Amino acid sequence: MTVRLEAFASLDALPADADALFAASPELFASRAWWRTVLSFGMPPATQPCFLLARMDDRPAALLPLRQEDSNGTLSSLTTPYTCVYAPLVAPDVPVSDLVALFTGVARFCRGHAVTRLDALPQEWPALSAFEQGARAAGLSAVRFAHFGNWHETVNGMGWSTYLAGRPGALRETIRRKLRRADQRTDGSFVVVTRPPELEAGIDAFEQVYARSWKEPEPFPLFNAALMRETGAAGLLRLGLWRIGGVAVAVQFWIVEAGTATVLKLAHDEAFHSDSPGTVLTALMLRRFLDEEHVAAIDFGRGDDAYKRGWARERRQRIGVVLVNPRRPAGLAFLARHALGRIRMSLRSPSLR
Repeated sequence: MTVRLEAFASLDALPADADALFAASPELFASRAWWRTVLSFGMPPATQPCFLLARMDDRPAALLPLRQEDSNGTLSSLTTPYTCVYAPLVAPDVPVSDLVALFTGVARFCRGHAVTRLDALPQEWPALSAFEQGARAAGLSAVRFAHFGNWHETVNGMGWSTYLAGRPGALRETIRRKLRRADQRTDGSFVVVTRPPELEAGIDAFEQVYARSWKEPEPFPLFNAALMRETGAAGLLRLGLWRIGGVAVAVQFWIVEAGTATVLKLAHDEAFHSDSPGTVLTALMLRRFLDEEHVAAIDFGRGDDAYKRGWARERRQRIGVVLVNPRRPAGLAFLARHALGRIRMSLRSPSLR
């Protein structure tokens, strides 16, 4: 089985038959809309995109959106601080028995770089083992690392009252108390923006609350608004706003896709801390998702923030894999640092010996 590789410098340069790979992976983080947003508003300085297309029997078999740093040539996944999940797009008709050969071909391309880093990979990605085997077959070392946790919960067929009853006791009572107070407010209002014409006003409110929140400034300030426009056009957007006295005090950027509600960004105005606007808006959004949209799952995106484990009961690991070429000095140095790090960790944690 011959694997042929083609590298493209832009999304628009991809051949028409690559569209089949996008169609087979319809989720947001593998879509053209996502990559358009990343390329326009989420690229670090002095980096260039590289869309690596692998063909088998002259048919598109896999696509890896990658990024190359101009300064040192390091290759990495085209991921951002906003990426919740990343994986190569693999054609569904590629036999499992051919996956190692496919990824061996991909890894041979990566041999031109001392280090290739892919992150935000699902630990449960079905092709992960084949990917690592392919790397080793091409003469590379494959080093895994833990990237971030993802809290989520299956809620299929569950209404708000059932979901609430399953929360930890202290959180459950807090939610009930805060929601009761919010429902009784004559100056409180809850709005969910999904599409234009309300979208631009919703984006303005989001930006204003974010600026007044505890959050650090965004590394890519235009990214969230651009993604809201893309997801709004696709019918995925759920931009939640909680206002007090006509002023937005909490905002949450969610998407609903294939029965899963995922929060991508949230913030609240610290001046209204005593009103718990973040808790109120999370509860209002989830009540809507469960009782009106009847979602099958909720997903709290990137990270192990302490509050998430009360709202969602299941955790899965997102990982990274670094492909290292030991025949290049920088690759050998990486492996030496990695080995030294493991030794130090073992010395600090006797249970790891």
